[in-house]
Amino acid sequence: MGDVSRRRLILLDGAAALGFALLPQLTLVRPDSGGAPGGLAVSLLSLATALPLAVRRLWPVPVFAIVLTASCVALAAGLGPAVFLSAAYALYLVATTRRRQLGRSAVIVGGASTAGAALLTVTGGQHYTGGTLAVQLLFGLLVLGATWAAGTAVRERRESLRRTIVQAAEQAKVEERMRIARDIHDVVTHSVGLIAIKAGVANHVIATHPEEAGEALTVIEDISRRALRDMRATLKVLRREDDAQQQDLQPVPGLSDLPSLVHTAEAAGVSVDLRSDCVEEPPDGVALTAFRIVQEALTNVVKHAAPTRCLVSVTAQDGVLTIGVTDDGPGPGHRPTVPGGAMGLVGMRERAVAHGGTLTAGPRPDAGFRILATLPY
Repeated sequence: MGDVSRRRLILLDGAAALGFALLPQLTLVRPDSGGAPGGLAVSLLSLATALPLAVRRLWPVPVFAIVLTASCVALAAGLGPAVFLSAAYALYLVATTRRRQLGRSAVIVGGASTAGAALLTVTGGQHYTGGTLAVQLLFGLLVLGATWAAGTAVRERRESLRRTIVQAAEQAKVEERMRIARDIHDVVTHSVGLIAIKAGVANHVIATHPEEAGEALTVIEDISRRALRDMRATLKVLRREDDAQQQDLQPVPGLSDLPSLVHTAEAAGVSVDLRSDCVEEPPDGVALTAFRIVQEALTNVVKHAAPTRCLVSVTAQDGVLTIGVTDDGPGPGHRPTVPGGAMGLVGMRERAVAHGGTLTAGPRPDAGFRILATLPY
């Protein structure tokens, strides 16, 4: 809460204290009894019940205790039940700031107090003059009960809103961490996996076929340069602070960039047949997801089945983008599988689900592996 808002609330409490100080002195709310106190006594008792309200935000509980005591004294002196309005004003702040697990008791007390106060008011009729001291005390307690219940309800609503905001913030953090993990995984795993494979080839043939080792090192150099470029682009996205920096960012990859993935996979020993039939142009977000799915699928083919053949089909029609990546399984001269977990499949499923789509992955009946994803848009 800012200093300006705090000062406004203090001024509001001061104005309320002044109003409650004048309230018992109004003839319309004073009981018509011969034992009413004199003007000086009314003024002193009124000030005693009202002035502490000016600092109720500093010491809510002590102020309520003082005002309640003064209200009981004023009631006994004959000022009537109206003095309990000051105590109710002080109690409201206590109820909205004190944290206690009260459950349904607030609803029960509030409902009973409101009903009791309304019943006393209605049954009094037009000639009601305040009733006996016991009735006035009961009326004041009912007003306090209703105020306490209202304050507790407000506090519970604020707590519920605060918990909702905290949960939303935590969920946003989790989703952002998962998004960053997927992006880094797509960039790093795809490139580093291919580098590891080509490095293994170069190390294996460097003595017998140095020209093939040189080709492998050339591929490693090309892949590593592209990996550094993609990593820098990803870091720029994560670290951008204003719109001016976005001018240096490259366009997000999409379906038009799939041939570059095919070229990289073919350099690692996978013969890729790319078939694209896009009657409609999907949105950029869906196209980026499709690119990442194909990228990860080809990375898995290179890691687990190269050298082999692979079919990549991309179809966009009737508001659905369908992606299929199917390989024939490990071919002759299959190299040892590159170690790695199953984070790639998890990331692909998360990307598909984020767009309301589905992804299935599993071995084919005859041989090989198949990944099928559908992304509605």
